[in-house]
Amino acid sequence: MDRMRAWHGRIDKLAADTKVMSDRLQQLRVTLVSDNGLAEVTVDSTGALLDLRLGRQVQRVQPELTAQTIMDTIRLARAQLAELSQQIITETLGTESTASREIAERVGRQLRPDPGPGPDAPPPTRSHGWQGP
Repeated sequence: MDRMRAWHGRIDKLAADTKVMSDRLQQLRVTLVSDNGLAEVTVDSTGALLDLRLGRQVQRVQPELTAQTIMDTIRLARAQLAELSQQIITETLGTESTASREIAERVGRQLRPDPGPGPDAPPPTRSHGWQGP
């Protein structure tokens, strides 16, 4: 009977810790300003863009640079979000459990930037809107 109570206590603690972790992760936001000051982005806990603010100097640079800066800043914000998320997971669930390691790995894969195309990848295609049949 004591084993059953101890097991039940561990399950209750895990459930409470998981709820705390989930609440903290859902509230997480990252705001990051690009090194060149062109863009400030805010991403939510899923890595989705919540806000984008452009600096005044955006009017003096090529649109391609602005676009690349925005995309790079979003990737960096998502990477920072992954680090913070993994820290929260470790703080609330620890590193010993398989579940916490799995959750941390999944969060990392979802949020960290792709390494990008390899050297043999074809150049990206450009689209300027909807292309009809």
